[in-house]
Amino acid sequence: MFGRWQLFVSHTTIDCADVYTLSEWWKTVLGYADIEDDPNEPGDQECMIRDATTNHQLRFVEVPDAPETKHRAGNNRLHLDLRPRHRTRDEELDVLVHLGATLVADLRATHGPGTGWVVLAVPAR
Repeated sequence: MFGRWQLFVSHTTIDCADVYTLSEWWKTVLGYADIEDDPNEPGDQECMIRDATTNHQLRFVEVPDAPETKHRAGNNRLHLDLRPRHRTRDEELDVLVHLGATLVADLRATHGPGTGWVVLAVPAR
């Protein structure tokens, strides 16, 4: 049931107050570019950039009281977005919960069938 390498990092998400400015800064630093057909614009609430060589993506999401401006216990500035390699999202969710993750928010199908995500808290170690 618990084979190795069942998930991979789809992209890395960074919560921040000004997504456009921060994404532009990281584009310059890392040599990343906007996602094709989805250019980042001032005022966007989320921006995604990617590395053309590795396809790694950074996603910047606007959040109120971003951690860099106001510390809140338990708030993470960075989280991993995971995608299954072989099983379905729901099958992998069952495995992760079995392994000790806690379901914090279930946002599956918020924008129609097959969309959305779940938010998990990993076991404190």
